[in-house]
Amino acid sequence: SGLSLAVGVALAEALDPPRDDLPGRIRLKWPNDLWLWDPATVLGGRKVGGILIETVPVGTRRMCVVGVGLNIAPQSYDDLSSGYACFQELRPDATAPGTLQTVAPALVRALQAFEANGFAAFADRYATRDALAGRQITTSLPDAPEGVSEGVDERGALRMLCQDGRRLLVNSGEVSVRLTRSAP
Repeated sequence: SGLSLAVGVALAEALDPPRDDLPGRIRLKWPNDLWLWDPATVLGGRKVGGILIETVPVGTRRMCVVGVGLNIAPQSYDDLSSGYACFQELRPDATAPGTLQTVAPALVRALQAFEANGFAAFADRYATRDALAGRQITTSLPDAPEGVSEGVDERGALRMLCQDGRRLLVNSGEVSVRLTRSAP
């Protein structure tokens, strides 16, 4: 739990390091998206990348396969629900090999830190880039279709304040989360 969030933190910090206590323009949408922050859009950002984590049994252990997809160059897409962004909007000279060279060491360090300390080591850094915190969201959960995101817990579960006042922890394997289309 929380591995995709830790990977997101590592990628966001490598691609767009924080400056002067500001989080940078790459934000994280729970549980596995990287967004280019863009307050001019309806949702406040556009998707620049995504993370996929799969676990596989290896003997008596479980191993993780981490997949990362990053949009490097501009593309024309009109019908994407979260819009389209690319890394070249931040660094016009970015290339796929150069971006891999930028993120690979940070990703290795993050995986080692996660193995040793879990998500708790990334929680504060995630909070500074959390694209959902304090925002109205909808979920695919039948008992909690709408609410407000209250960030994540120390394991990476989404904290949600439901419309009826209940607080709920949502795990990534059981739900789809979308921002409500309103001004951020």
